[in-house]
Amino acid sequence: MPPKQPTLGSLAVQAPSLTPQTVHVTPSTCHNLSTFKELMNQYRKLDDTISMRLNRSNAQFRDLDRNGLAGKGTVQDQACAHLWKELVDNWKRRTEIITYCVDVVDRSMSEKQKALDSGAPDAAEQRRIQGALFAEEVKLRQVHNELTVERIVRNRSLDAFRSRCRYFEPPLTDAEARRWWDAAKAGR
Repeated sequence: MPPKQPTLGSLAVQAPSLTPQTVHVTPSTCHNLSTFKELMNQYRKLDDTISMRLNRSNAQFRDLDRNGLAGKGTVQDQACAHLWKELVDNWKRRTEIITYCVDVVDRSMSEKQKALDSGAPDAAEQRRIQGALFAEEVKLRQVHNELTVERIVRNRSLDAFRSRCRYFEPPLTDAEARRWWDAAKAGR
C-alpha cells in the first residue's frame, strides 16, 4: 500500500498534528519562562496562520459540499463556524494556562515574602531570599505580559476572521462562544 501523501503541501504547517502531544502544565513550566513562552507560541500557531486556515476550511467544506456531505448552511457559514470553534477552544486553553501560571508565580512570591518577613537568621540568607523574590517579580511581570499579548493576538485574529466571515455570528445556543465573541469584539 503506498504511503498517504499530505494534501495541499506540508501537513505539519497546515493542519494540527496527527499525533497530538499532551502537555501537562506544571508549576515548573510556569517557573521556566522559556518553556512557558515556547508553549504559548505553539498554542498561538492557529492564530498566526488564520488566513491560511480560513482558506483550508473553505476548501474542506467545498469538497464536502461537492460530495453531497454538506451540513447546514452555506459552505462559507460552515467553514467560519468550524474555524470559530477552533479559535475559541484555543483561546480558552491559552487563557487557562496563563491564569494558572499567574497563580503559581503569585503563590511562590507570597511564600518568599513570608520567609523574608519572618526574619531570616542571618544577612546572607535574607539577601538570598530578596534575590529570589526579585526573580519571582520579574517572572510575574513576564507572565502577566502574556495576558496583554493574548489580547493583541485575539484582536488580530478576530479582525482577520471578521474580514473573511463578515456575516458570521456564533449561535445564541452556544453561550461560551458568544461570551468569547463579545469579549473579542470589546478588545478584552
